[in-house]
Amino acid sequence: MSKPTPVTDDTFTAVVKEANQPVLVDFWATWCPPCRQIAPILDELATELDGKLSIVKLDTDENPDTAAEYGVFSIPTQLLFKDGEPVERIVGFRPKSALLSQLQRHLS
Repeated sequence: MSKPTPVTDDTFTAVVKEANQPVLVDFWATWCPPCRQIAPILDELATELDGKLSIVKLDTDENPDTAAEYGVFSIPTQLLFKDGEPVERIVGFRPKSALLSQLQRHLS
């Protein structure tokens, strides 16, 4: 069973940009209610899409440089990276079906 794993400013390049499969980065913070609301959905998707997609979580309070680099001003924001580049941006809470629909078109 796969779960979202933490990523930091220091590990972002190795974990996300150099990954061999698509990576969904969840930009979040502990004080953010919608971030806590979407967390169980991301847990489910990490298990369901294991082998097709990695899901990582970046705490924007502890890692502001990466959030700023990708223009994340509102959380939760998820960025889907493919071949080291962002290909999809999802801002705010989405139900699981809507989130999965946006991700599926990028997964082979």
